[in-house]
Amino acid sequence: MLGLGFGLAVIVGSTLGIGILRTPGLVAGQLSTPSAILLVWIVGGLYTLLGAVCFAELGTMLPEEGGYYVYARHAFGNTIGFAVGWTDWLCYCAVLGYVSIGFAEFTRVLLPSLSLSVTVVAVAVLVSLVALQLAGVQVSSRFQQGATAVKFLAFLAVVVAAFAVRHPSPASSPTASSASVAGLVFALQAVVITYGGWQSALYFSEEDRDPTANIPRSMIGGVAAVIVVYLLVNLALLWVLRVPDLARSTLAAADAARVLAGPRGQQIITVLSLVSLPPMLNAIVMIGARIMFAMGRDGLLWRKTAAVGAGGTPAIATLITTAVAVVGIVSGTFQRLVAITAFFLALNYGICCVALVVLRRREPHRARPFVAPGYPWSAYIVLSGAVALVVGTLVGDTVNGGLAIALLIAGLIGRMAFARRGARRSVAKL
Repeated sequence: MLGLGFGLAVIVGSTLGIGILRTPGLVAGQLSTPSAILLVWIVGGLYTLLGAVCFAELGTMLPEEGGYYVYARHAFGNTIGFAVGWTDWLCYCAVLGYVSIGFAEFTRVLLPSLSLSVTVVAVAVLVSLVALQLAGVQVSSRFQQGATAVKFLAFLAVVVAAFAVRHPSPASSPTASSASVAGLVFALQAVVITYGGWQSALYFSEEDRDPTANIPRSMIGGVAAVIVVYLLVNLALLWVLRVPDLARSTLAAADAARVLAGPRGQQIITVLSLVSLPPMLNAIVMIGARIMFAMGRDGLLWRKTAAVGAGGTPAIATLITTAVAVVGIVSGTFQRLVAITAFFLALNYGICCVALVVLRRREPHRARPFVAPGYPWSAYIVLSGAVALVVGTLVGDTVNGGLAIALLIAGLIGRMAFARRGARRSVAKL
């Protein structure tokens, strides 16, 4: 059984990664002062924390495996539940392929003499982590906690080095213009997306030895830890770089590292990126498999996907999830899927926000071991942000938004065919 340590590790491990090394430059490009930059990161963190406490209510009310799928199905029935589960699972398969490729690319940068191709390295890394999964839940849990601790300390070490080695950067020249409303919205969107992964503990509710206590603690503690690291990283970047330099940077952490360590700066950030990815990969494999497991157990997918091995791992679901990710890696289609996932992530988040409100009204007497503070206003704030993310994602990337809708429809058609075949088999047995 899993506990608080794993819950914290899976949230920090799946959230803290390459995003915080890249996003500060995007945010600085929309804002003009250090105080505005830090304020946006604080606001984004508080919004994420508000989402965490709202979803902690769902997680303790329905402590079942599968995360978003569970809440959508319970609130809206099998069709919407399947739609959320199907698209959520696709998201994790796509991100699994993307992160594996990223790990391979960073490995090639660090070891340029490596003769293997990026694809081969990516598949090998992914298969190695799957072997770890098949060894059992306790083995993968210990790896998650250990690897996340190393990653957390590595980020803190870089922050300490920035303040210890470098004198503060010269102040930027004052600018007459201020951030536009559109720029501020873009910056907030980028920050909220960088906090993505905060919901990871919800997918393991059923395996938690005490979900009533551990889910809220994991969600609040994990998000709080990430907020602290993100603020420290931004403070360190602003200490080393001027705002205009930060705004021009596509990989701000690498530019700051070059200022601190010269030519070795790129190697430092490459190592940090490599350290950050294994716990993220491990968490994604575990989450994707549990979505499929939950849907299979409820009869919305092939029931054998709910089979659990001796070590507690949903083996068939893990292998199918991995196989889809490998196909994406080899074919290169994961790049398109990753672009599509932004829409699915925002949409599913919005649907589950509505599920919280619906279940409060429809089932007021259901036991809620943890109640979202400030309800209903806390839920409405989270829901408003979710709607803004959905609209912003769809408007900002209409092509991939349309493809996402087509992929959703294809899944629903497949689900209908699966259900009809099941019904025919039931009639035949009679």
